[in-house]
Parts: sequence; C-alpha cells; structure tokens
Amino acid sequence: MLRVGLTGGLGSGKSTAAQMFAAHGAYVLSADEIGRELMQPGQVVYDAIVATFGDSVVDADGLLNRAALAKIAFDGGRIEELNAIVHPATIARQAEIIQAIGSRETDAMVIIESALIFETKHGGAGLRDRFDKIILVRASEDLKIRRFIQRSSNQTSLSDAAEAELHAEALRRLARQMDDDRKAMLSDYVLTNNGTLEDLQAQVDALWPALKAGSVQAN
Repeated sequence: MLRVGLTGGLGSGKSTAAQMFAAHGAYVLSADEIGRELMQPGQVVYDAIVATFGDSVVDADGLLNRAALAKIAFDGGRIEELNAIVHPATIARQAEIIQAIGSRETDAMVIIESALIFETKHGGAGLRDRFDKIILVRASEDLKIRRFIQRSSNQTSLSDAAEAELHAEALRRLARQMDDDRKAMLSDYVLTNNGTLEDLQAQVDALWPALKAGSVQAN
C-alpha cells in the first residue's frame, strides 16, 4: 500500500484535491475530522483539554466550545499546549486506520489530508516513517486569503470591518504555517492551485497513475 501525506496552507485547496483523489479510488483521512472526533466527550483527548484549559472551554451541553478554545490557544499563546494534546492522538489514530486498511487491501492508497504535516512538533516518528510520498497543494498568498474570507463568510456580503478582521485572521494563521517554498523542497509532488477547478483536476489526473503504481511497489 502507499501512504501519502497531502498538505497545504490555509486556502490552498488541499481539501478539494483530496476529494479528487478520493474520486479516483484513494482512501482519504482528514486529520481535522479525526481530531474533532477525538475531542468529543468521553474521549481521552477531551478530558486532557478540559483539564488543561479549564471549564470555560465547555458549553452547557458538555461539548467543547471550539471558538473559546481557539481564542485561548491562539490569542493566549498556548497553541502548542493544545497541539501537544491533539496531534499525537490524531496521528496514532491515523496509523490505526491505515493499518486496518492495509490488512485487508494490500495495494490500497491512503491519503492523509493535514495542514500541519511539516509544522507539527508532536508527530513522534519521522515524516518518512509515516508517509511514502508527500504532496503539497500551493497557491498565491492573495488567493489563499481571498478563499479564506469567502469560506468564512459563507459567500455572504461582509462589512468592511468584518472583512478586515477576517483578512487579519488569515494573515495570523498563515504566519504560523511554513511558507510554500520551504514545503515544496520537502515534498515529492507539488500541485499549483492558482487557476480553475479544471486546472487542479488535470494535475490530479496526471499524478494519479504514478501514485497508483507506487501503491503496488510499496507493498
């Protein structure tokens, strides 16, 4: 089987690329989705977050208030405390799922979609122990910011003040991520998503045969 890391910064379009690979037949695991599952009540990660950040991050229904948690973690300079809880558990769960898939389908391709493949300090094993190949989806910074604002606004019109706030938030998030040029040097393949969906689809389609061949060779 082939384990592929698919990464890209905020607004790069990595989730869109992941959907395209899934349509070709790849198994796609979202680090964000796995992390959210582990942050549900009853999970060890949930308990650790509450113990670390306090009851103020818990809503009346017992669920985590992700906005309150994000504000404490990001604005309070405690993001690495949160990452140290969530990232190891998420990576361990990914490994469990990958092993289960590989045990029943030896030529499978599993793509792990994660924004922080290079940035995390809590991955345990080295990147090349976790992934056979790494794909970067990159885009210009202006386009990333524009996509983030559009996504955050749900395509509705914004006041100038609200748009400025989202623009500033995008810049803050991008500043915490490794720049695309550095990521490109560490990646096996780079998809450039500055154009249309059709442009991105063509790049995914062109890359798929090489990846599929690798999934057989990596058995």
